Amino acid sequence: GLTTRGAARFLPSRVKKKSSKENKQTTLAPSEQTSTMKRLFGFEKEDISSWHRLVCLLNRPTDPASLGIFRFLFGMLMALDITQERGLSHLDYKYLDGAPVCRFPLFNFLKPLPMDWMFFVYFVMFLGAVGIMLGCFYRLACLMFISTYWYVFFLDKTTWNNHSYLYGLIGFQLTLMDANRYWSLDGLRNPRKRNAHVPLWNYTLLRTQIFIVYFIAGVKKLDADWVEGYSMKYLAHHWLFEPFKLILPVELISLMVVHGGGLILDLTAGYLLFFDATRPVAFFFVSYFHCMNSQLFSIGMFSYTMLATSPLFCYPDWPRRFFGHFPEFLQPILPFVSPAPISSSSCVYPKPPSGFKHKFRAIFTILYIMEQFFLPYSHFITQGYNNWTNGLYGYSWDMMVHARSHQHVKITYRDGVTGDVGYLNPGVFTQSRRWKDHGDMLKQYATCLSENLPQFNISDPEIYFDIWVSINDRFQQRIFDPRVDIVKADWSPFRPNSWLMPLLVDLSPWRTKFEEIEGSLDNQTEVVFIADFPGLYLENYVSEDLGNTSVQVLEGLVNVEIVDEKKNYSLQPGEKMQIPAGGYHKVYTVSEGPSCYMYIYVNTTEAELQKNFTKLSELQEKVRNGTETEPLPPELQPLITGLDDQDSDSSVIDPVVRIFLKRQKRMQEVKKRREASLIERFQRFASKKYYSIRRGFLMTAIALRNLAVGLPPLEQLTREVAYANMKEPETETEASQDERLKDEVGHGEL
Repeated sequence: GLTTRGAARFLPSRVKKKSSKENKQTTLAPSEQTSTMKRLFGFEKEDISSWHRLVCLLNRPTDPASLGIFRFLFGMLMALDITQERGLSHLDYKYLDGAPVCRFPLFNFLKPLPMDWMFFVYFVMFLGAVGIMLGCFYRLACLMFISTYWYVFFLDKTTWNNHSYLYGLIGFQLTLMDANRYWSLDGLRNPRKRNAHVPLWNYTLLRTQIFIVYFIAGVKKLDADWVEGYSMKYLAHHWLFEPFKLILPVELISLMVVHGGGLILDLTAGYLLFFDATRPVAFFFVSYFHCMNSQLFSIGMFSYTMLATSPLFCYPDWPRRFFGHFPEFLQPILPFVSPAPISSSSCVYPKPPSGFKHKFRAIFTILYIMEQFFLPYSHFITQGYNNWTNGLYGYSWDMMVHARSHQHVKITYRDGVTGDVGYLNPGVFTQSRRWKDHGDMLKQYATCLSENLPQFNISDPEIYFDIWVSINDRFQQRIFDPRVDIVKADWSPFRPNSWLMPLLVDLSPWRTKFEEIEGSLDNQTEVVFIADFPGLYLENYVSEDLGNTSVQVLEGLVNVEIVDEKKNYSLQPGEKMQIPAGGYHKVYTVSEGPSCYMYIYVNTTEAELQKNFTKLSELQEKVRNGTETEPLPPELQPLITGLDDQDSDSSVIDPVVRIFLKRQKRMQEVKKRREASLIERFQRFASKKYYSIRRGFLMTAIALRNLAVGLPPLEQLTREVAYANMKEPETETEASQDERLKDEVGHGEL
């Protein structure tokens, strides 16, 4: 990370003219005398042999070109990110004034501002990102960006992820750097900043940060679940892996390409990018990796930001050589190709010696790098944030290592005065589902519920959570103790969570058996694997649609109570029993250790509907090819004529026929979208982004106007918001169709 070509420009410029022989000898001499360490790392061992030499090395004058290009790209990507993943386009939904919403800030004293002021915060953040991109009032722009960015970041833990954290770190680093010395408006205004050297630590900090992102992510992937292929098993079915299916089965694609390839790339990418000989190979694989990620995951600008960081590992003057190949008439609008950088007070030259600010910056660089290596392993300090995985997800670089699924969530309240018991809809008063996996957020949620429920005549409420989670294809099991009132439960960021239930890792080998059981079932049969603790029970309701449901014990002893029948049945490993539909039952774990059992069920209503769909499809095909001679009754006529909006609510049409035709129409639309040309897909993508960004800017303009001159009449405000909400007509039609289809009898495939 210390490589620079800038040092070569400080050799004496006036050299006595020599003969060709002498010239040849002079040319070869430096190459012959250059040590292996110099060629590999860009500095000599002597450069780090003392504190003074290390300070000089970290403040060595370096070409600002590569840093300037990265500054421009980062600012541009952050400006786009603010309208997308940061949420400017739907900010009013998140911070609507007066709405009783439970929030999850890092510090409980942090509160969102009124909605119009939150739009102002985002406006300042956007201006800061644009200022960084243009290098305009650069230091002020950086402060505008990072102050608002970190405020929004700390305001909501439920949106935390590793790349959002990375954006904040890079913004902080750029605030301290001289990234406006190349291709910036500040350089046009101030000749002393234009094309001036930057100290080497500017590059060292960014390169090390990106190295840490890759390498620590690779170390975290040494987790057994990742190595064995359980973390991202579903990814192998994505269309991006179709080429690999020509030579490998899906199971090996998941194990070798998704998990093995991801592990190797993360562990080696930082090293391969660092060295000249391996950098071209690294560029190919890293670029391919991030382009794939942009299609596999909804991660906003992360893939493109990481692509923008890769050139930082090249020689700092690469933009001069790159843009030097462009036609001369474009040179005025392109970054500088020449002249050579001018001197800067931020750097240490042979004379004068280093000063206090240079030593301070060297100390900061070293401490910052040490802190970044330490933080991903600091969970022994913040033990209250540890659950089944360590720490709050977002600053440990454990990307995609843990996949969760939630089978059952129940929130029970008890009136502290009357003793009345009731149940809450999971997620009430909140806009996020992230609280289900984190004890600190669960505590905040319970506290918020206890403050809101008295409005509904529930006094001094007690709140109990029964949350069932599977992590990386393990058994569904409880994550928190359902017997603990979370409102009064003790929680501290520095002490282990006493009401966290342990992950039953001893049962992990059962996952191999799960695959065998699932492979033996037909397409209409589903299975759920459950593990529970001694002394606890699972209360479950079997829908009438699930007419064929049974429970089978895999390990331990259980008692099954059929509530309506008031009967108990004891089951041992290998035994199973039928569970009646349309009623409640309870499964008690009575063995000394955990019990394991599975529900096997068939959605009989769905199966019958599919049979009817098959018959209707065959009948429709016969009518079309003329083999059906009998006239169709009126309720089946739409099979020939189709279904229009006037027919959709007609009582004459058979309900199953109506559902069948709507499902058929939807499948045709999906097929049409999948088979769309590249141009059509791009137009659809661009249109969606345009209307999203458009809404963000229009709502921001409305909010700023409200702050400046006050609220307009309600009718005017309604018209303005309606105009901001305007979408492409086709999109509105598709959205309304989706909503109507979702309303149809609750069948998942619709």
